[in-house]
Amino acid sequence: MNSTTNQELDPVTFEVLKNSFITSVDQMAEQMLRTCYSFVIYNRDFSNGLHDAEGNCVAQGNSDIAVHVGTLHYTCKDVIRVFEGDMYPGDVYAINDPYAGGTHFSDVRLIRPIFDEEQLIGFSQSNGHWSDLGGSVPGSFNVAAHEMFGEAVRITPVRLFHKGRFCADVANMIAANTRDPASIIGDIHSQAQATQVAERELQRLVAKYGRDQVTQGMGAVQDYVERAVRQRISDLPDGTWEAVDYIDRDPGAGEGMIPIHIKMTIKGDRIVYDFEGSHPTISSIYNSAHGATFSAVVAGMKTFFPDLPLNSGFYRMVEVKAPKNSVVSAEWPVAVTGFLMPFEKIMNAIFEMWSQIMPERAIACAFNLEYLLAGGNDLRKPEKPIYMFYEWLPGGWGGRNGKDGSDVTTACFGTGLMSQPSEGNERVNPTRADEFQIKQDSPGPGKWRGGAGVIKASTLLEAENTVISYICDRERAVVWGVEGGLPSMPHGLMIEHADTGEEKWLGSVFSNYKIKSGDRFTRPTAGGGGYGDPLERDPERVRQDVIDEYVSVKRAELDYGVVIKVIDADMLEYEIDEAATEKARAYIRQNRVGWARMDPEIVSRMYQNGEIDEMDAVRRYAVILDWGTGEIMENSTRQFRESFEKRSVAHWS
Repeated sequence: MNSTTNQELDPVTFEVLKNSFITSVDQMAEQMLRTCYSFVIYNRDFSNGLHDAEGNCVAQGNSDIAVHVGTLHYTCKDVIRVFEGDMYPGDVYAINDPYAGGTHFSDVRLIRPIFDEEQLIGFSQSNGHWSDLGGSVPGSFNVAAHEMFGEAVRITPVRLFHKGRFCADVANMIAANTRDPASIIGDIHSQAQATQVAERELQRLVAKYGRDQVTQGMGAVQDYVERAVRQRISDLPDGTWEAVDYIDRDPGAGEGMIPIHIKMTIKGDRIVYDFEGSHPTISSIYNSAHGATFSAVVAGMKTFFPDLPLNSGFYRMVEVKAPKNSVVSAEWPVAVTGFLMPFEKIMNAIFEMWSQIMPERAIACAFNLEYLLAGGNDLRKPEKPIYMFYEWLPGGWGGRNGKDGSDVTTACFGTGLMSQPSEGNERVNPTRADEFQIKQDSPGPGKWRGGAGVIKASTLLEAENTVISYICDRERAVVWGVEGGLPSMPHGLMIEHADTGEEKWLGSVFSNYKIKSGDRFTRPTAGGGGYGDPLERDPERVRQDVIDEYVSVKRAELDYGVVIKVIDADMLEYEIDEAATEKARAYIRQNRVGWARMDPEIVSRMYQNGEIDEMDAVRRYAVILDWGTGEIMENSTRQFRESFEKRSVAHWS
């Protein structure tokens, strides 16, 4: 043992250990990127963590995705609960249980106890999203599932390595219940090796500084974060703030959006997030268990403290009260694979509340993460006939106080995710990307516009027995603006069948839809919501957005009241008609409150007649329709208008 064992932890050693803990986790990520089998994991749908001997999170990596930040300690503690007293060097355990503090079944965690001689000193944890965990549909996202039994394989804590020996029987049993067992076995070994990287690094630190110094440092870095966060909260005024956001629907119930209500109270150096008033669990996978809800709270709040490391010290002053059997605190066996839909609503509601406390960091609503999953038989590869196409797209974040939103960025749900390269997907799946570009007019209009989303179209190639599922939201709870800003646009997928040429709107949530070779599917992602009154945006900024093709000439006038003359589009020559702009802005100011309260029946007829599009419906008239038929969604419109009045109309001068 090193001679520094019993010395006090001096500031220099503290800093070295703090950064070494984080670096060890970052090295785990590098190991996974170089050895993983799944394309999903390669695109950084993973996270890693280092824990103390009690399972508390000591460090996470710099690129770990937001959704996992508040859950890793829960799953580590559940493994300790099951195997305490029966752990050995070389052991590795697996767990994916959402009801034990995880996220959803696809996020499988491998956890390794770390020993110095015979003394347990900590744990390393590697969490990767496996592209399929069984269940009734490829990709294990069945939106029609009411209970977990139709979703995926639930892995309660189980030993995959015992004293360094691979438990092939257990691993093969798990893999055999998936559609891609070879990749599952490969990812198990990749993640197990990643946990060994952190084990090696922690043991190296022990050899240099001594066991007591290192374990003392693991506690000290948590205490440091706790002190820093408590101090910053103490400097804020006591008070209570409230926000409501919505999930689009309960597919098994009547039309109407599903509210998630949050009341945040700051008192002294503590914060309470109370979800009383949130909707009961719904009859789809769009429910969140308590662990994922806690993670959403932490991820949303951490956005406003970007300079602080994240570990269990951050969690100590945060209390989450979530009513049992609500959409934010589902219990076994309620389906929870789509927890990311309430997750992002929680994050955006927290953004709104913290924006009032820290207006210098204020931000409007971000777009909603979407998953497109397809599975079937790949006729190009007889040696591996079952394929799994699993793709997400970037979109726009909300406009900010003094700055436009981030364009084409991964979702707030998973800020460490990569935007998947089309070439990679085309190589491993029988699909072809026909279009992938920024979606013009997707940014929510505002004094500071939202970031831009994208649009992607793909065609299914040589395949059979293929079904697709689309896991998304904000088709009705459309991305909203704040401080007078306007919404973005509805999400949803359109399919064009090759045999009939028919185009069909499938919306934002469906599973197990059959498609054939040659069928083409297109979906946009929304931009971020606008911040501030769009009539206060500098016309020159609007002109630049038109030049950059973020905004069309048409919507520049409709949304911003900026009239632009096209001099030479090829040469990017556009001029602002100042007199017409002044007139257009005066006209909008005079009429926009009345537009926002217009009879929805009139709006529906205009939409069905082709006089307006979906952007007009949500931005000008605040009406939610069935975007395929034009039918009024009465309850959703009422709820959307309540939000629109509060976030937009109330701030117009």
